Order: sequence, then structure tokens, then C-alpha cells
Amino acid sequence: MLRIDRVFEFIDDHLDDNLNLESIAKIALFSPYHFHRVFKYVTNETLNAYVLRRRVEKAAIELIHREAEIGQIARLCGFNDGSSFTRSFKRFYGVSPSEFKKQHNQPFSKIRILNSKNGQSYPDYDEYLCIIDNLKKWLMMQTTIDIKEVPSMDLAAVTHIGMNQVEQGFDTLIRWANGQGLMRAPDTKLGRLFYDSVKVTAPDQVRMKIFLHSDQNYELEGQVHALHLDESTCIVGRFEIHPSAFERAWTSLFVWMNEQGYKKGKQHPFEMYHNDYREHPEGKCIVDLHIPIL
Repeated sequence: MLRIDRVFEFIDDHLDDNLNLESIAKIALFSPYHFHRVFKYVTNETLNAYVLRRRVEKAAIELIHREAEIGQIARLCGFNDGSSFTRSFKRFYGVSPSEFKKQHNQPFSKIRILNSKNGQSYPDYDEYLCIIDNLKKWLMMQTTIDIKEVPSMDLAAVTHIGMNQVEQGFDTLIRWANGQGLMRAPDTKLGRLFYDSVKVTAPDQVRMKIFLHSDQNYELEGQVHALHLDESTCIVGRFEIHPSAFERAWTSLFVWMNEQGYKKGKQHPFEMYHNDYREHPEGKCIVDLHIPIL
């Protein structure tokens, strides 16, 4: 999996380059034949399908969060031809890039894409406004929001793809941490970093890192590898919520970000946990949600 992790990172950093099977296989230290088989087993996609999806999803995020021209965004995401970009984008989201951008200038549109990717029908305009109003009220009841300078962190992590069976990723990391005696250390905390957003990525394709932060010494082994997060300025909301409320918490925090005029930074959003919800009297997680901003 570590070899494929290198490929994920390389692709994310070079979406505007020519990404072919031979060059990517070298990154993973596989022959093209074996790399193709391994990559499809891990992602359930061919390399070409994965690269196209990542380019279109990056374009969607850029259209939501940036004011750049559509042609500039297309080139940034590896599309040299405007018509091919439009065709690919419309195949994924059902509308042209210009219509998508127009829709997402509306404050309620964040829920529109979230619902779309989760396979739900779109509410009408009045229902959207009601949803947003309810989210803001819920957010104010659940948390106090701060803007914080978050220092750089060196973490131990495992990769997980898909919103289902996340417990398996946590179990892998916790078994390793128990073997290192880390879970008994008071400074140890678990977290989760998201490379994709359910606003634009199907839930079973969302890629994440489940990580551990500790000041103790440890040795990496097996699937557990190093993860470095650069220092960043973040919107931080602390929640005490049931696991089923995480989606609502993230959505409401992004709505707050947009309404306050902040722009999402290039770093990835992440969660930092302060308890084991199974030991909470009400089964709740105490968690800080972080959105890096410019």
C-alpha cells in the first residue's frame, strides 16, 4: 500500500502533467503489467479512469472555492482542450462547468452537491434555505468556532479508501499503537485527514489517512507510515456529537466558512479526537474539526 500511496501523492501533485501507465508504474517500483493489476485492486479503477476522475473532481473544488476563469481551471487540472473538459465534467456532474460554477455561487448549493453524491434527490429552493438556516442554528448550539494557528505535525498513519468500514483502518492503527505502548500515553490522540470531499467525490471513493499524534518515540512498521502536516491557519470547531452527526458538523462548518468570507486553503481538512466515544456515557465523540484557510 505504501507504493500506491506514493502514486496517489504523485498524481495529486501532477494532475496538469502527462500521466501515463509507464511513468506512474516507475513511481510505484512495479512493472506496468503488475502495477495495473495492483492499482485496480486497491482503487477498483483503472489508472486512466482514476486520473480523469481526480482531474474533474479537482476542477469541481476549484470552481467552488476559486474565482479563476474556467479555462484557467481546466488547464490547471490537466485539460488542454476546453471541449473535452466540458464533456468530461458534464459526464460526472450532469451540468457544464459554467453552470456548476453558477450554482455554487449560491449559499445553499453546498448541500446540493453533498446530497447529489449521496444519491438523494434535490430539495427545492425553499427547502435549501430552511436546511441552511437549521444548520446554522444547530452549529451555534454545538460549538464555538475559533481561527487558530496549527503547528506542523509529524504523524503515524494508515491509508483508507471509502467511507464504509473505517473501523478497520482505526483497528490497524490502534493494534500497532498498542504494540508500541502509545495508547497509554496521555498525549496520544487519533485523527483522520481527508484528501477528498463528499461534495464532489462518491463516498466509496473518498481517500483518507487515519493518523496518530504522539510525542512518544515509536517505530513505523507494516501499513503504518509517516505523515507530515505543514503548519496552517484553520477554522476549528470542537464538537461533542454522535458519530452519525459528523456529516452535519462538517457541512455546517463549511457553510459558516463561506458565509464569513473565508477561502479554503490547499491543505486538507482533518479531525482530531479527544476521547474514545465507546467510553463516553452517551456514546459521543469529542472532536475538533479543522478546515485550513488562506
